[in-house]
Amino acid sequence: MTVKMGIVGLPNVGKSTLFNALASGGAEAANFPFCTIEPNVGMVTVPDTRLARLAEIYSSKESLYATLEFVDIAGLVKGASQGEGLGNQFLANIRETDAIAHVVRCFEDENIVHVSNTIDPIADVDVIDTELGLRDLETAEKRRAKNAKLTKAVGNAAAVAKMEVAFMERVIARLDGGMPVRGIECSDDEANILRELQLLTAKPVLYVANVAEDHAGSPEDSEHYRKLAELAKARGAGIVAVSAAIESDIAQLSPEDRPEFLETLGLEEPGLNRVIRAGYELLGLITFLTAGPKETRAWTIRSGAKGPEAAGVIHSDFEKHFIRAEVMAYDAIDALGSEAKVKAAGKLRIEGKEYVVADGDVMNFLTSA
Repeated sequence: MTVKMGIVGLPNVGKSTLFNALASGGAEAANFPFCTIEPNVGMVTVPDTRLARLAEIYSSKESLYATLEFVDIAGLVKGASQGEGLGNQFLANIRETDAIAHVVRCFEDENIVHVSNTIDPIADVDVIDTELGLRDLETAEKRRAKNAKLTKAVGNAAAVAKMEVAFMERVIARLDGGMPVRGIECSDDEANILRELQLLTAKPVLYVANVAEDHAGSPEDSEHYRKLAELAKARGAGIVAVSAAIESDIAQLSPEDRPEFLETLGLEEPGLNRVIRAGYELLGLITFLTAGPKETRAWTIRSGAKGPEAAGVIHSDFEKHFIRAEVMAYDAIDALGSEAKVKAAGKLRIEGKEYVVADGDVMNFLTSA
């Protein structure tokens, strides 16, 4: 399955620098607004140390990691909902993503201009939230007006229209109050309406605090980061601190040289690893694994998926003709060192169609086709 995270933020907050480090995408990064015009797209692998261990156990010829798609979207400015800057294009690009990674500038540097000429993470967040909310408000008001005309119909059509009007009024009241649509309580039918409308403020958000290099290992020392962290906590959102400048340097090093460079900075891993994992979790995704002499592979599914759905990620026919799955917990095979020993210890399970797949399950599917 392919999932997209849109990287958004004001101009010159480090979006394209972060994207380049994430995906080695070669997006232009320059010190002036609207450097990114067309969205840049890059696929990144999801860091997972389990693959290397399974590949060792199974003597796999190759390892294939789960992936996440990142989209670097043009910087937003105040008035974007009315078409200012690249507003219309920006908002259309966000609509096509599954979640938002909101990059917020939390560093001081007089050599890098800020569109508002001041470093204020909360104000920056408010600009983007306001523009997204205004565009959603316009969308919701149009939907309400459309259905208001249908409430005079007869039968089920009128009942559906009345339900939609009532729901849109709740959505509009929330947006008028400066609240995003995400988190609104809704029925299954109302949730379907939200998916159809693709409201921008309904998308889950991860705040990516772009901190100064000397704060990369201790972001709490930055007053700007602390303010953003408080906001994220109040909104129930995730937050990850990175230094885009450091991540850019890491991306230019060979894999062999990176550990030593990280050690000199007092970092255990690149900050981008945390961004990728946090994005994966934000989207409610988990990984199951398959392993054999040919390949060890990580597969992406949504949390709560059952056995047949997981099989369908490999091939649609597997879901249709699913019989059962052989399942081993990664921890068991890691500890015992071979599939044969897992079986001998009675830790290989046979699961049916109602089995809810767990993150790290090593699976083999049996089908009738």
